[in-house]
Amino acid sequence: MYQPETYAVALGFMILSMLCWGSWANTMKLCPGYRFQLFYWDYVIGLFVGAIAWGLTLGSSGGSGRPFFADVAQSDMDHILLAVAGGAVFNVANLLLVAAIDIAGLAVAFPVGIGLALVVGAVSSYVIAPAGNSFLLFGGIAIVMVAIILDAAAYRLRERQRSLTSRGVILSLVSGVLMGSFYPFVSRAMTGDGSPGPYATSLFFAIGVGLCSLIANTLLMMRPLDGSPRVFFRGYVQARGSWHVWGILGGAVWCSGAILNFVASRAHVVGPAVSYSIGQGATMISAAWGVFIWREFAGAPGRAKALLAWMFVLFIAGLGAIALAPVF
Repeated sequence: MYQPETYAVALGFMILSMLCWGSWANTMKLCPGYRFQLFYWDYVIGLFVGAIAWGLTLGSSGGSGRPFFADVAQSDMDHILLAVAGGAVFNVANLLLVAAIDIAGLAVAFPVGIGLALVVGAVSSYVIAPAGNSFLLFGGIAIVMVAIILDAAAYRLRERQRSLTSRGVILSLVSGVLMGSFYPFVSRAMTGDGSPGPYATSLFFAIGVGLCSLIANTLLMMRPLDGSPRVFFRGYVQARGSWHVWGILGGAVWCSGAILNFVASRAHVVGPAVSYSIGQGATMISAAWGVFIWREFAGAPGRAKALLAWMFVLFIAGLGAIALAPVF
């Protein structure tokens, strides 16, 4: 399998991961009228497609470790179960996040949910596998936390104009705690004798997502969190073909970001805390989509827009500090 040998390449992987994680949810925006619970089945299919595609390409080339299929076959059950558990935890978090996006929009759900996940995931991952300059790493995380607070303040100002419920923010916060908890499972799954490499881990991770979805997403179809009517599976069968394509593409894009992030975390001097933290710069990418493309803050007061501007500045500063942590 392929593994980056320099920090520059690993950093490139982390930046691409950030772009993928911050952009996949746009595919849901391109399916108006398609209930997110139905969209999510296509998303899960996309995860498997992405995991297998990367496994057959980068996972089967290069001189590091075992090829993809050999790696899958030789992984021990303890490490497989860790990866599957990571997928299950992520799945619950992601379902809540998608519900929050549906209610509050990209510009709110991602900065609040994923920003909180950045803090939880980075701290727990660093405890398991410390790497990089702790001052730069946690200083950058602190700056990102200030950016999250500014985003929440901008949200409150927007809500005064639009009179929307705060349920989206609550779902984002719960999602953030869970989203920050899945990465340590993945990190442990790739550590020790009998552990799979990042490409095989992504496949086991996708299996965990799929198994969990059979229960969690079915429950959300029966009782949607946004208070809307129950969702029936016949809506999936009757959906437009293009909606299925967008859903599968969304899952494949997220999976691509995950694999690139998992691979970068195994590179020399990087470590899971730094890799996860930079990947979660997706918050800034998704907020940019929401603000500039989808115009989710159009008509909001000027003060809200000023707070958003400072949010972007602080996110960039915080991510820059985190990116420098492995170098110094």
